[in-house]
Amino acid sequence: MNASTKAYVVVIAVQLIYTGMFVISKAAFDHGIDTYVFMFYRQAAGSLLLLPLALLRHRSYSRNSMSSWMLFKLFMFALFGITFSMNLYHVSLKFTSATVASATDNSLPAVTFFLALLLRMEHVKLKSWSGAAKLTGVALCLAGVLVIAFYAGPSMSPVNHHRAFASHASGSSGANVTRGAWVKWTFLMVLADAMWSLWIVLQAPVLKECPDKILVTAVQCFFSTVQSFVVAMVAERDFSRWKLSFDISLLAIFYAGFIVMGVGYYLQAWCVEMKGPVFLAAWTPICFIFTIFCSSFFLGEIVHLGSIVGGILLVGGLYSVLWGKSKESKIEPCKEMTKIDDSQDEQKQKHLEIKQEQGQV
Repeated sequence: MNASTKAYVVVIAVQLIYTGMFVISKAAFDHGIDTYVFMFYRQAAGSLLLLPLALLRHRSYSRNSMSSWMLFKLFMFALFGITFSMNLYHVSLKFTSATVASATDNSLPAVTFFLALLLRMEHVKLKSWSGAAKLTGVALCLAGVLVIAFYAGPSMSPVNHHRAFASHASGSSGANVTRGAWVKWTFLMVLADAMWSLWIVLQAPVLKECPDKILVTAVQCFFSTVQSFVVAMVAERDFSRWKLSFDISLLAIFYAGFIVMGVGYYLQAWCVEMKGPVFLAAWTPICFIFTIFCSSFFLGEIVHLGSIVGGILLVGGLYSVLWGKSKESKIEPCKEMTKIDDSQDEQKQKHLEIKQEQGQV
């Protein structure tokens, strides 16, 4: 298998891993595990995986790479970018559906671009095709979220009427919430995605100061574990709900902590290194399609037309932003080459003028 074929296999595997995360996490919440307790166990599992690797790699870096100021920044980034956003995301997933969670993930590139624009880390030229495409992508993402939130439409019957992951908790599924609650949790899920996008944007300056990606990720994961423990202690004081047994909840914690944060993140990084971030992002809609089928088959979710239409709009927004970014990246090198050619022509012209003045031509 050549490198190009391997990249396609890996990117599909990444989307399947994230599909599993949406479906298994939703099944665990429907089963009755507290979302805040789940978040603590998930981050603890991730820390157990990442911290030993980070400590082994940190020996090659100087101590100055982790100053007190850097640790404080990582603590704050973990607080709003991981602890706050993921807790909000999990609660929203509990009261909506795996399909909605997968659909809103397609808004990440557009939301990230919009936040980078506000922070002046991105620029947009309104009169160019690339600028218009990026703004259109943001508008389509907003439209997709509004459709998912306010329009249900006809429902589609589940593929499998016998759930593979049976639910023992009443009232926990998105099918049992009121329309007003559905709207609220849909927008809160998008807010969680926005906080996650802001965290992604702010990782760039941090990695310039400390280039060890595993160390930066592991430290933030550890901080998030401590923060999540405090949040879970406040939110869930019934310690009987902290007990784990061999069921779907334990599988979800193992899957999110080890498979997603370990295997998934590694394959994602390999894919970005081989083909670039645009290639990886372009395959995100595959996860949406997989999730529609898997949530219907394994969870017995009733998928509504509004979720599908909204998801399609979000996918359109994703590709619009990606097209604008790719168009922009092609234009910039051309401009640089033009500047180089113009400067070379100017130098030749000056050289000719000097020769003419000296009477050599």
